[in-house]
Amino acid sequence: SCRWMPVRWVLELLFCLATPFVNCCMCDAVCSQYLVAIPAVIEAGAEAKFCATLRQPSGTLVMTVTLKSREKNTTLFTHTSNEAFQTCVQFKAPFVQKEVQIFEVEVRGDAFYSKQVRKVMIQAYDPFTFIQTDKPIYLPGQKGNNATVFNYLTSCIMVTVTPGPSSDYTLTPLSGDLYTSCLCANERKTLRWTMIPTALGAVNVTVSAEAVASHVSCDNEVVSVPDRGRIDVVTKSLIVKAEGTEMTKTYNWLLCPKGSPLTEEAEIHLPENVIEGSARTSVSVLGDILGRALKNLDGLLQMPYGCGEQNMALLAPNIYILHYLKGTQQLTTAIMEKATNFLTSGYQRQLNYKSADGAYTTFGTGPGNTWLTAFVVRSFAKAQSFVYIDPRKIEESKSWLQHRQQENGCFEKSGKLFNNRMKGGVSDEVTLSAYVTAAFLEMNTSQHDPVMNKSLACLKESLSDLSNTYTTALLAYVFTLAGDVETRAHLLQHLDTVAVREGGFLYWSQTAAETSASLSVEISSYVLLAKLSASPTAEDLGYASGIIRWLTGQQNYYGGFSSTQDTVVALQALALYSTLVFSPEGWSTVTVQAPSSQLTFDVNQSNKLLYQEEALQDVSGKYSLEVKGTACASVQISATYNIPTPADVTTLSVKQVCKQVSIITLFKHRYNSTNDRVEQKEDHVLVYLEEVSESHCGDTR
Repeated sequence: SCRWMPVRWVLELLFCLATPFVNCCMCDAVCSQYLVAIPAVIEAGAEAKFCATLRQPSGTLVMTVTLKSREKNTTLFTHTSNEAFQTCVQFKAPFVQKEVQIFEVEVRGDAFYSKQVRKVMIQAYDPFTFIQTDKPIYLPGQKGNNATVFNYLTSCIMVTVTPGPSSDYTLTPLSGDLYTSCLCANERKTLRWTMIPTALGAVNVTVSAEAVASHVSCDNEVVSVPDRGRIDVVTKSLIVKAEGTEMTKTYNWLLCPKGSPLTEEAEIHLPENVIEGSARTSVSVLGDILGRALKNLDGLLQMPYGCGEQNMALLAPNIYILHYLKGTQQLTTAIMEKATNFLTSGYQRQLNYKSADGAYTTFGTGPGNTWLTAFVVRSFAKAQSFVYIDPRKIEESKSWLQHRQQENGCFEKSGKLFNNRMKGGVSDEVTLSAYVTAAFLEMNTSQHDPVMNKSLACLKESLSDLSNTYTTALLAYVFTLAGDVETRAHLLQHLDTVAVREGGFLYWSQTAAETSASLSVEISSYVLLAKLSASPTAEDLGYASGIIRWLTGQQNYYGGFSSTQDTVVALQALALYSTLVFSPEGWSTVTVQAPSSQLTFDVNQSNKLLYQEEALQDVSGKYSLEVKGTACASVQISATYNIPTPADVTTLSVKQVCKQVSIITLFKHRYNSTNDRVEQKEDHVLVYLEEVSESHCGDTR
């Protein structure tokens, strides 16, 4: 921070005493004016001055100038006169805690009274100060912590730097560093310590510097000790992280008591090799099914970046969350403003990956990608509710997709994905065609449209084989959007026969042998979308509640899921369900019983979006929770701990072997000349020509 700045004089006060006119000189009578000029910024404890002027007084006037602060009021100037005057007054700025102070000018006469105030800045005084140069995170094995001290005086001082005592860490000076040393005018010195923390998390590190008396000269000058500000203290908060690899276990429940208490239990066991002191367990409660994702809006509504696939994987969940907030009238102006900036940024960035023909690619070059283009166009269509999306961009992409339709009605696969996990279970022609068809139908394309007619006919041809559960779930969603009641019922009936039922949970896996959590989330989400996208009945909502209970149990600490596309589809499904069952009424009380403590949380309509989290004293053991009331509560118990970093076990090793390769080519120039010589310079060849004909001298090809 800067401790010296030039005095900036400002014209603060100019008032007419005899008339209310803005231009005092328009008065018919003799016009009285007063002017007071004061500095805009004054250093605390320093000498300063202001100048006062009175012109053409129409009688005896008393001018009083007062500096007012919270601590006290100081009269700086009082003058009585019936004649014009101009004077400048020296004064000493007070030492005050509050920087902005009030300058008051009062002018009083027999028949007149005026008072005006202006604000001035009292700059805090420090002869020297610290600037912490470390990053705010301490990692295991870090060699040291740095701090820099500056001398803002015009003379040399002797400075002693001392770390503050703490039970959370030990600071040891690095060898060779002197912690009492000279510091002359405008000089700086960087000091280093080795830090050994004894606690994890936020640790406040304190270091003080003091100007001390010394008989040792500095730079042939006698050191001085300032009268004021001899000591400066800085405290910085560092986040101390444990060594090893961080692991997280979460247990999630969505509990809707509806008047009858509900109970659940969880037991957390830490591994034997857990790093001492790294374990921490907490419980969090929200009154909204999407509360955890809403709490992390800074993570979900983040500035999109990366390639075309990553950009959309970050952008799409934001859109579904905003639709939910808007549908339940919970979208605030603050969230809307933030979302507008983020979505606009993501939209503009995505256009970098758009080809001239309307397709989207991973890096903006190469053949268009069918899956990515469908993903982009369906997301842009939904984002139009919140930010401006050029309709021509959407139409160009739709046209490109339509031209990918084959004779059988299915869509042709084009392009490659940089990260295949982003497309979820979309792999074969039928599944890809179902995904593209769903994108068109979500954009309100009629099922009677020629393109949709052909694609739906292609998809119906595949209904004889329902062995692929992912494809079946996606087809159920497609035919729900298309309004094909008979086909939808057939697909949902088959899905019900292969569903996994465990207690009150309901979900699907690709096969009995393939139990990918990410794929199960995506399949179950598509079934949920199929159930809820066609005027759901109370029975449908009851069926969906089993899926919801399982889905919420799969959420991670931040409200997302295990991969990109399952997060996109699951949040779309959760947002739809939340919109349908949203209620502005109800309350609940959540009680969490740990081995040696008990916590209670209240959830009501005024705090249902409030993220409530408390740390548990017991980092492991058996935990029980009870929910009473009439409203749903989303509860999560999360345990985080570190284990030693696993050894790097490589299953495939590729070694690079560099070989010198020579390629001989023939060069035939088009000039009538003589080759003087040829030089090879790393990645290029120089050919020197002599006796080039005059007609070719200006040729630059």
